[in-house]
Amino acid sequence: MKKLLCICCTLAATGFLTSSPSLATPLTVGIAPQGNARIVLETYQPLRQYLEKTLGYQVDIVTAPDVDEFARRGLAGAYDIAVTTSHQGRLLQTDAGYLPLLAYRADSLSLAIVADSGHVTKPADLNSMEVLGLGPTSQVTLWGQHWLKDHRVNARIRYLSASDSVAQLVAAGESAAGFTSLADYQKLPDRVRSRLRILARSPASPGRVYLLSPRLSAKRKEIESALWAFAATPEAKKHFDDDGLEGYRKLKLNELNVMDAYAAQVRKDLGKAP
Repeated sequence: MKKLLCICCTLAATGFLTSSPSLATPLTVGIAPQGNARIVLETYQPLRQYLEKTLGYQVDIVTAPDVDEFARRGLAGAYDIAVTTSHQGRLLQTDAGYLPLLAYRADSLSLAIVADSGHVTKPADLNSMEVLGLGPTSQVTLWGQHWLKDHRVNARIRYLSASDSVAQLVAAGESAAGFTSLADYQKLPDRVRSRLRILARSPASPGRVYLLSPRLSAKRKEIESALWAFAATPEAKKHFDDDGLEGYRKLKLNELNVMDAYAAQVRKDLGKAP
């Protein structure tokens, strides 16, 4: 009997008696690429530390080389919690069963930016010019491509992995224009932003969203409670203020459905069209 009790205690300590894989393995929080990867990971360290303390098990913060790879990994179930753009969130919801939890209060806007000292003053000036975007499936790039098409502009699109690189090359006059998010534009150093001008901006769409892997659905209430509790901490408020996020908010029922067209384009671009 003592031997059986010892074995059970050992199994419980290692997590093998729990029905949730999150207690036996680290909880993986995937953050969609947004600028410099090191800064992205540093930004979410307070969240990692709070979740570890509150939930009682190891939490890993990870990202991906680019937004396309982030989507692929999300669809393969690599993340227990995914923090990503609303159109990728919709794709993970429909194609991989992820459960929407919450969103940042600040809406998402995409921008077309040009050099302030350049000669681009209207969309037609970009004909036959090079325009920079992030990955082909990024929300800012998808909006930008639609914007070019709507204005009958035939431009060459070149993809980069970081929004700060887009801004720097445009400011230096090495590319005629670039697509970025308003949040990333606002975080640029003054010496870069002062050399740029906003040519166009998108309508507002839901900001970045948090989604939970369906394999952790039984822990949804516990994880949601931890996230809302984190939002009240000084570390979270600093994160919200520094990045212009305005805090968390609940997602409305079917709110992400408006991103179906963008999600379909991502599915197609990733070669996952049904």
